[in-house]
Amino acid sequence: MFSHVVIFWTDPAKPEAADAVIAGANKFLKPIPGLIHFHIGKMAGSHRPVVDQSYQIALNTVFTSKQAQDDYQTHPEHLEFIAHCVKPFVKKVVVYDFE
Repeated sequence: MFSHVVIFWTDPAKPEAADAVIAGANKFLKPIPGLIHFHIGKMAGSHRPVVDQSYQIALNTVFTSKQAQDDYQTHPEHLEFIAHCVKPFVKKVVVYDFE
């Protein structure tokens, strides 16, 4: 099993950005082979100071293997998502990968 977590900070000048990224992820990323878990959503507010609340969207994916995640990175649908849903709407991305 291989986990791939992506945190997105959207462009504040584009109020539709979060919804566009989420819709695009569901369209382009969810069907890619090798995924065994897919969850994307908006940041959930918290009263706990340890919870980062500076981002707008998180994507949590789990793959059958590291190789499946490597294949996902170069999959044409993933590249479409980056071109059409990340580059126009996102200012910053941080990725956490772990086995």
